[in-house]
Amino acid sequence: MGILKKIAAAAGLLAAAGVGETLYFYNRTMKRGNAKTERTTKMSGTDWEKYFPLMEERKGFVLAQTHRDVYLTSFDGLKLHATYFPGTEGGERASGENGSGGRKAVICFHGYTGEGLSNHIAIADYFLKQGYAMLMPDARAHGGSEGEYIGFGCLDRKDALAWINWMIQECGEDVKIMLHGTSMGGATVLMTSGLELPVNVKGIISDCGFTSPKEVFTHVLNHMYHLPAFPAIQGADLLNKKLAGYGMDECNAKYEVRKAKVPILFIHGSADTFVPCSMCHEIYDNCASPKRKLIIEGAAHAESYYKDMETYEKAMTAFAEEVMEA
Repeated sequence: MGILKKIAAAAGLLAAAGVGETLYFYNRTMKRGNAKTERTTKMSGTDWEKYFPLMEERKGFVLAQTHRDVYLTSFDGLKLHATYFPGTEGGERASGENGSGGRKAVICFHGYTGEGLSNHIAIADYFLKQGYAMLMPDARAHGGSEGEYIGFGCLDRKDALAWINWMIQECGEDVKIMLHGTSMGGATVLMTSGLELPVNVKGIISDCGFTSPKEVFTHVLNHMYHLPAFPAIQGADLLNKKLAGYGMDECNAKYEVRKAKVPILFIHGSADTFVPCSMCHEIYDNCASPKRKLIIEGAAHAESYYKDMETYEKAMTAFAEEVMEA
């Protein structure tokens, strides 16, 4: 009997430790205010400091362009914020064989713990000079958008659809839209590809997008912290279904792209340790729509644009020339 009591006591301690680990992990990663940009930056392994001068230089040009704050209400009642740049001269028009076409627009989705405008200052220089109208939303539970629980693409894809419809209303029924996303934003646009999208969406660019929150956090725990994913991930999944309304693997980019009809450009850094490059290959292999892939050698997480800007911009330009003219 004494042995049974000891076993029961030990089991109770293990269960309590599991609950504690789950709560600790969940509160640090899934809730607004607890998910810290500084911690995410450290985990990503990217040396951003060397790119600050470029960001500051481009910030001057970008913020000098006409822009305004815009808002919409999400499917579940949250007030979501974005920054909108109408573009120069009303926005360049994409020309087809007949010499006419819809106005060009891009919607850019930022990464985990980021914000729309600040995260896209550098690449906004490219899009604005290419004649795009540009929308940079703050994801739910980020920046100026409401929400307590982070959507990790699973909920954000529904918000993305709302922003697409906003852009069509703003720019007109003939607008031709590109979606661009980095990291969590990359996962968002890939997950969005599985939805029924308006014909206005002509192309999707995903930079270092992951498959699902469950798989990327399992990778982080296993390979960066050398910790088992059980029970933290499984416990967080149960909590998230109850509190945020979605499971951490119920929307997986590698399955969503099997339903994709819109062409997709996949970009990833070969030296990404936060979201491994293998995820890019896996999602690419599952993609049903026309697709291209660009691997930037030596680029860490979300660093590809900065590591080899010329190659990155050439790839985007060539992709846009193909899909926006269609």
